[in-house]
Amino acid sequence: GPGARRTLVSHLQGAAKMAAQMMKMNATSRMAGRRSVAVRAQAATTITKSAVPLELEQGEMPLNTYNNKAPFIAKVKSVQRIVGPKATGETCHIIIETQGKIPFWEGQSYGVIPPGTKINSKGKEVPHGVRLYSIASSRYGDNFDGKTTSLCVRRATYTDPETGKDDPAKKGICSNFLCDAQPGQEIMMTGPTGKVLLLPPNPNSVLICVATGTGIAPFRSFWRRLFFESVPNYKFTGLFWLFMGVANSDAKLYDDELSAIAKTNPEQFRLDYALSREQKNRKGGKMYIQDKIEEYSDEIFSLLDEGAHIYFCGLKGMMPGITEMLERVAKSKGLNYEEWTEKLKHANQWHVEVY
Repeated sequence: GPGARRTLVSHLQGAAKMAAQMMKMNATSRMAGRRSVAVRAQAATTITKSAVPLELEQGEMPLNTYNNKAPFIAKVKSVQRIVGPKATGETCHIIIETQGKIPFWEGQSYGVIPPGTKINSKGKEVPHGVRLYSIASSRYGDNFDGKTTSLCVRRATYTDPETGKDDPAKKGICSNFLCDAQPGQEIMMTGPTGKVLLLPPNPNSVLICVATGTGIAPFRSFWRRLFFESVPNYKFTGLFWLFMGVANSDAKLYDDELSAIAKTNPEQFRLDYALSREQKNRKGGKMYIQDKIEEYSDEIFSLLDEGAHIYFCGLKGMMPGITEMLERVAKSKGLNYEEWTEKLKHANQWHVEVY
């Protein structure tokens, strides 16, 4: 009768609806599957080491080849924003063409002289001074041919506390020049300078690297040499342990490369992030870099005892918190902090470059 037919129709409709839903769910999970596979594949590229022109291994360490009286004129090759939309501020990776004429070693810095002039304290118009930037590539550059170098630059802006608006008159002249640079633009460079953050001669060393923000630059120069390049005379057999402090996940720098190292060399690489706006420390406060290091302090102190090297790079504001924490840990171990650091400095295991 009509009632049975109605029931049958509603059954069929229900079944059709269910089938459609199932198809949709399958499609979604297939899509999700594909998506997650794509993401996973992207995060987990393995590294094949690149051949490099090994003549750059020879000779003495370059130092102050160019100065502000006679700077080197290089050209910008590319500028790329390397942080996500929710990052605090803007950080750019800048590749510069040098034709290999201003060679350097990993851990050194270049000076950049921004174009234009300023009025000095005596009322005289003078060129801008040199700004130092840690070099973010190995001596072979990002293309492995020794013809480029890279910088990691955060755009310096000034927000007026009264209005909450950016004051363009007070923005960082050099960082904005670099982040706004167009390919082909000329750039005046000095250097290279610095011998504090060099890699140890022994390729079996344990390297503990502590970075905040763009302080990651010299450590990228390290990891490119250690894990991306085929350098027979520096075959790295040690451990590279990176502590990286940034505000949030969108502010992570070069995370794709770090994921590739973790996939390719898991036994030689450790990475610990301190994300101050996303993670909490043991006391429930913001997770700063010193809190993350403190979690591993026993291990770090014994590695340093065994000859490990520790490097610090970033804004100088990072050091008081780190020092206070290390002093506290040293005391709990019955060590005199001053003597302990002095011994490390004397053995050239302690490397600090903050700005």
